Amino acid sequence: MIDAITGYLGGEADSLLTHVCQTIAKESLHLPGPDYLDTIFTQTDRPLPVLRSMAALYGHGRLAGTGYMSILPVDQGIEHSAGASFAPNPVYFDPENIVRLALEAGCNAVASTLGVLGSVARKYAHKIPFILKINHNELLSLPPIHDQTLFASVEQAYDMGAVAVGATVYFGSPECRRQIQEISEAFARAHDLGMACILWAYLRNPGFVKDGVDYHTAADLTGQANHLAATIGADIVKQKQPTNNGGYTAIGFGKTDKRVYSQLTTDHPIDLTRYQVANCYMGRIGLINSGGASGASDFPDAVATAVINKRAGGMGLISGRKAFQRPMAEGVKLLNAIQDVYLCPEVTIA
Repeated sequence: MIDAITGYLGGEADSLLTHVCQTIAKESLHLPGPDYLDTIFTQTDRPLPVLRSMAALYGHGRLAGTGYMSILPVDQGIEHSAGASFAPNPVYFDPENIVRLALEAGCNAVASTLGVLGSVARKYAHKIPFILKINHNELLSLPPIHDQTLFASVEQAYDMGAVAVGATVYFGSPECRRQIQEISEAFARAHDLGMACILWAYLRNPGFVKDGVDYHTAADLTGQANHLAATIGADIVKQKQPTNNGGYTAIGFGKTDKRVYSQLTTDHPIDLTRYQVANCYMGRIGLINSGGASGASDFPDAVATAVINKRAGGMGLISGRKAFQRPMAEGVKLLNAIQDVYLCPEVTIA
């Protein structure tokens, strides 16, 4: 298994597999493991049915019992348009194939829209955990707007047998205060009904691009988004992996501390991602990184993202387009390659 991982990483293997984090010590983190729910979430205010739902998430698929997660998310039919998402592989216009891909790949769960999951719920809700994404940014408005709108209710997720709800907040956007309030209320209701909550904690503001540099994935800004996600009751945070740092200082807004850049992070991607984990209450709230867009180097990119996430102290990957925009057998192979990183004992916490 480690040989295959090393092969995918190529010239990056040594840097990613041998790096030792000197910023935030691994001993400070609450790390994923078979006893994660028992040691972390039994201390929280979550109702007991939420723990049962989380146990269903952690207990399914190839990563069952490890404390790690591999989730297939397919909400791109709304977020990116169905044509843009499914034209590369039209079989996924049929929602059943989305669920089949997650099942055949041994994912912990499948995350999608009310329409997708609802159309096959009676056949599959008892076979794989459902995560219903309740809000979306649709692309049919003209002029285009960038806002997350509720498409489904928490009660609809409960009625179809979902074990969790997912939602996005565009932190930094003019609409984010409304989104924070909406999703905080929705998460409280989901917890009342016994479902877990996952927040897509994304940044969205044209002001986050400064002097030609895009800071939407800066470690300091995404770290703060993670902290806000944990604050409104997310049980798991989905975040893009950092590609740079220093968003606060470059843009010149908000509040930060020079030690964020001199002591708590370096330029190494594992150290940058560890800062994201630290902002998730030092790992008490699990960090799953997104897999990103599909491209020519999907397999090496996916494996590298998984290695960075795991070695930083993260909880897993949520990867969609890289898997479903290719033949199903290849999609299964890619998701299995990601999962193998979390199953491989030689890939350790940095």
